[in-house]
Amino acid sequence: MRFSSTALIAGLTAAIVDARSVNPVDKRATPTVYLAGDSTTAKTGGLLMGWGEYLPPLLNGITVVNKAVPGRSARSYTNEGRFTELANLVTAGDIVVIEFGHNDGGSPRSASDNGRSDCPGTGSEVCVSGKTGENVYTFNHYVETAAKAIIAKGASVIFSSQTPNNLWEGGSYGGYGTPVRFVGYASLAAKNLAGTGKASFVDHYQAVANMYLKLGNAKTNSLYPSDHTHTSPEGADLVAKAFAQAVKLAWNGTTPLKGYLKAGNPTVF
Repeated sequence: MRFSSTALIAGLTAAIVDARSVNPVDKRATPTVYLAGDSTTAKTGGLLMGWGEYLPPLLNGITVVNKAVPGRSARSYTNEGRFTELANLVTAGDIVVIEFGHNDGGSPRSASDNGRSDCPGTGSEVCVSGKTGENVYTFNHYVETAAKAIIAKGASVIFSSQTPNNLWEGGSYGGYGTPVRFVGYASLAAKNLAGTGKASFVDHYQAVANMYLKLGNAKTNSLYPSDHTHTSPEGADLVAKAFAQAVKLAWNGTTPLKGYLKAGNPTVF
C-alpha cells in the first residue's frame, strides 16, 4: 500500500512525540538489530543475495531481522510506511542499520518520476513530483526523520553508506576518487544526529571498496553474476564480513554493534 509522503513524515514525527510522552520501554532480554535497505541488503534468491542475510553468523547475543526490500529508496521506504513500522517495532536497546542510495538518484521532477528519486540536496529542500504532484524531500530528510522516531523509542541508529557497484567492471579498478554522493549523505546524517548520542556511521562503501582492491579483478567480477550492482551469495557473504570488519575497526567512531561482534571474524581487507 502506498501512502502520501506528507502523511508518512507526519506519522514519524508523531511517533517521536508519542515516544517522549510515555515511560521508557523496558529493554528486551536479547536486543534486535533491524536492517533497512534495498536489494543489496535484502533476502533475494537464486543467483543473487543481499549482505544482510549473512550478518547473523558474525554476531553474538543479538537477533538480526532483515527488513530490507528490493527496489526501495529512502523515499519509497518512507512512503510505504516501512520506517513507521520499524519505529513501532523497536524497543530500548535495539539497533537499526539504515543503508540506502542505489535507488535514490534521478529526478523526481520528471513526468516519468519512478517514485524512488529523492529531491536533490541534504537539507530542507522540497521538490514536486512531475508525475504525482506529491512533495518529495531529500535523502537526509527521509532518513533523519526516521532515525529520530527510532531514537525516541530508546533504540540506536547506524547510518551505513551504500555498497559500491562492481569496481572492477571493465577490468581496471575504479575505487579511487570520490564515491557516489549518498555515501557523504549517510555520513552527514550521523553528524546531524550526533547530539542524540544514539546515531553513528559505518562507511560500508569504503570497506567493500578496500576488499575489492584486495580481491582483484577476476575474483571481484565472479561475485557479480547478472549485473554490476547485485552480488552472488558468496559476494553477499563477503560484503557482510566487510561491514563487520568496518564496525570492528571503528573507522568512523564506535557503533553500538561493535560489542556484539564474534571474536575471530575473518579479515577481508
